[in-house]
Amino acid sequence: MIQITDTLRLRPYDGKCKFALEWYQDRELLDLVDGKESRPYDMERLIKMYEYLSNRGELYFIEIKQGNDFVPIGDVTLSIEDLPIVIGEKGYRGEGIGSKVIEALKLRASALGYKQLGVREIYDYNIASQKLFEKQGFNKVKKTDKGYSYRCIL
Repeated sequence: MIQITDTLRLRPYDGKCKFALEWYQDRELLDLVDGKESRPYDMERLIKMYEYLSNRGELYFIEIKQGNDFVPIGDVTLSIEDLPIVIGEKGYRGEGIGSKVIEALKLRASALGYKQLGVREIYDYNIASQKLFEKQGFNKVKKTDKGYSYRCIL
């Protein structure tokens, strides 16, 4: 568990993800994450994605405290090659949560001995993600088919 603030934490993936299926049905989110030609996820595809991410890094659910409980609102994976982050609950997008999560994971990466972090691709039209990562010290390193890859030296 990574406690970021009193009301924000990262809970390690535990194989339970049914609640996240709704996020990956949202057309706006799918366009930003998987591209405009992507299709909504079913449970099998969601599980495969989470297993893939879990096998390549540290997969967390982003949780916000509501009342006495923490509830998942997104997911993020820490790996050297990529740092995919999703705020699945629309009401929490654009609230600065992504910045706090990336800051915490940069500290975690440093503690693990990582010298840098990368982002495989952010689409040209995903301005919010570009600004998020640039604000956190990531720089464009290479043009990709649909956007740019990014890197941050720790």
